[in-house]
Amino acid sequence: MASEPVESGGIAKALRKYLITGVLVWLPIVVTLWVVTYIISASDQLLNLLPTRWQPKHLLGFNIPGLGVIVTAIALFITGLLGANMIGKRMISFWDNLLGHIPFVKSIYSSVKKVSESLLSDNSRSFKTPVLVPFPQPGIWTIAFVSGSIPNSVVHSLGDEEYIPVYVPTTPNPTGGYYVMVKKSDVHELNMSVDDALKYVISLGMVLPDEFGVSQLPPYSMLPDKTQ
Repeated sequence: MASEPVESGGIAKALRKYLITGVLVWLPIVVTLWVVTYIISASDQLLNLLPTRWQPKHLLGFNIPGLGVIVTAIALFITGLLGANMIGKRMISFWDNLLGHIPFVKSIYSSVKKVSESLLSDNSRSFKTPVLVPFPQPGIWTIAFVSGSIPNSVVHSLGDEEYIPVYVPTTPNPTGGYYVMVKKSDVHELNMSVDDALKYVISLGMVLPDEFGVSQLPPYSMLPDKTQ
């Protein structure tokens, strides 16, 4: 009789193990399918912006799921192609100047434009250097990313010691965080890619990169130009 509780406990533990395993198998699949479905649905809704006579439902008599993604990709490609030549650059410059003179709109447009260029463009302003910094106080460390540059007016106010501008993401949502300036002597470059660092932050430290190491930060000249 004394062995029954032990046996029941073993069965409960096995059931719990298998249930958790099932969740771990299906959860990423379901979330991925939900995100993909949402993107396709949102892209298909963009087709409603076309005149009725040009919409696929009017031309073909039925909807084609995912057609919005293809149309959006083509539109983005054509826009990028036009924006890369002289005429396209002048058109974009005209559009920027136009929106830049509209109150309230110019603040939103310029902010979104600068952030998107920083995150998506392949240049020195993108997040390319995961680092370890003391935050929110000495003795407590967190992962951050070297971000942007420090304006001259701020550099002069910081004194003689060199500072590094970094973005400290929150967990598990990295889209919110803090932009702080840390002494270079307190910043340590991590031997990991940006993707691995983001996965580590988003997963609450449970998804470890293949190689996790800390090295000394390279010369600041290799990072974003602080004088811009």
